[in-house]
Amino acid sequence: MKILFLTHYFPPEVNAPATRTFEHCRYWVEQGHEVTVVTAAPNHPRGKVYDGYKNHLYQKEVVKGIQVIRLWTFVTPNEGFIKRTLNYVSYMLAVMLAIPFLPRVDVVISTSPQFFCGLAGYPVKLFKRVPWVLEIRDLWPESILTVGAIKNKAIIRILEFLESFAYRKANHIVPVTDAFKAHMVKKGVSAEKITVIKNGVDLSFYEPDKVNVRDSLANEYSDSFIASYFGTHGMAHHLETILEAAEILKARADIKFLLIGDGAEKARIRKLKEEKGLTNVIMLDQQPKSMMPEYWAISDVSLILLKKSDLFKTVIPSKIFESMAMKRPIILGVEGEVKQMLDESGAGIAIEPENAEQLANAVVSLADNKAELNSCGEKGRAYVSSYFDRTVLAGRYIQILSDLKQ
Repeated sequence: MKILFLTHYFPPEVNAPATRTFEHCRYWVEQGHEVTVVTAAPNHPRGKVYDGYKNHLYQKEVVKGIQVIRLWTFVTPNEGFIKRTLNYVSYMLAVMLAIPFLPRVDVVISTSPQFFCGLAGYPVKLFKRVPWVLEIRDLWPESILTVGAIKNKAIIRILEFLESFAYRKANHIVPVTDAFKAHMVKKGVSAEKITVIKNGVDLSFYEPDKVNVRDSLANEYSDSFIASYFGTHGMAHHLETILEAAEILKARADIKFLLIGDGAEKARIRKLKEEKGLTNVIMLDQQPKSMMPEYWAISDVSLILLKKSDLFKTVIPSKIFESMAMKRPIILGVEGEVKQMLDESGAGIAIEPENAEQLANAVVSLADNKAELNSCGEKGRAYVSSYFDRTVLAGRYIQILSDLKQ
């Protein structure tokens, strides 16, 4: 089968959508399918094109057997509504202009967010006369409304119309949570048109018993209990909760908080850390994916946090799968579907979102109880191995595509 995949993000970018797309596409290629990914020059989240790449009109490369086409887009940091919108729209327009030059395929997949990347699948469907699968990793425009990024009612109505339009025109929809499916069904989408393929993890990459941590890294963190947050520093994550917990635990010299990543809120969080004089908080820039198993290995517990919002009860942050695969207990500040997963797995402690006192207490509880710490880690690895092996999920996904082709 010949598959065309439209995605705003792709390696060497290291965010969750880039990883999900790459791991699915790599598996499909290994199974004998031809996969072409259409993306942009890697630049997330700082809006600077990575070394070794150029923001050209049209360029090609091969990554693990995947044919990758990179198109010109308006490159900008992941901050500022207007510039980001121009970035997203420029990708959709670039795809439309590139359609005549794209290969013949049997099916097209587009993934959203970003919103206009998802919509880009529709013109490809029309011109290539192939089925269109719309993958939904986050609910737009609901998610941007929740964090207050858009307040103009006219713009909101337009986005809601486009959301409904995309749901109607897609041949099949693949959301990443059961709650997303329920949301779509309430909006009138047929349940038979929707198949949930949740996020997962490459268990061969995240193998805690085989990670060799560099001596310099191991020595730097060996004397402390490390509570780590890895990922986007954005409006949705309310990372000041971590700083407030760190302030509560100033007297515990053995406990440190490690934050790795970038995003629109990074500068503000760093400034707040300095204002509070928090020497027990370490902030590092985004790291290469190849380094992440080492950072997981020197961590003792994983922090997964979002703002307190009904919308975020529908999401499953992808970090939970990596945490479990690396046997790292989780302190979860997210309600809803992902909390049910944590309860089922026994892989950690759930707290109220934005509750710094509960976060501090949970960190202390695990730091002072190594038996519970180890038990949570082992349970997490067992759970994710049973239900969220990325290769198994990719196999289910390809069956959807095969059914559409027939």
